[in-house]
Amino acid sequence: MTNAAHPPADDAHPYLRAATAGIRHHARQTSRTNAPANRAHLDVLHGHLTGLHLLMDRLADTTRPQHPAAGRHMASAHLRLWQAATSVHDAFHTLPAADRTGSDSVCRPDRLPEGPPVLTICQRQLASGHAIRRKTTPADHGPRPARTA
Repeated sequence: MTNAAHPPADDAHPYLRAATAGIRHHARQTSRTNAPANRAHLDVLHGHLTGLHLLMDRLADTTRPQHPAAGRHMASAHLRLWQAATSVHDAFHTLPAADRTGSDSVCRPDRLPEGPPVLTICQRQLASGHAIRRKTTPADHGPRPARTA
């Protein structure tokens, strides 16, 4: 008999396990085809990163009071996920648009582009940027300092 508060490892977080399996499968398929990334691919990847960003934010907030050291590590992971999502967002806008108009090559909060996927990736990026700026300082956003021996 299993305890409902602590399910066995096989039953823990089935949606996260399924998402991980899907990403691993996609990575294997991508390595076989050698096809370059396109905007649709980066849009989906950005969605995964921002979803992980939100999850890590919530987990860090709930872990930090009871386990401060683990909470700090999770907060660092939270920031790194945002930086990864920012890089994917930048890559998305660097790739050529399907219609070749170039009108959506830059994310502009004052004038959002029309329609998906450009509108969705920009909205996600702006939302994750607001979330990270509420909890960090600009000095935290820079590259990770190199370790010295």
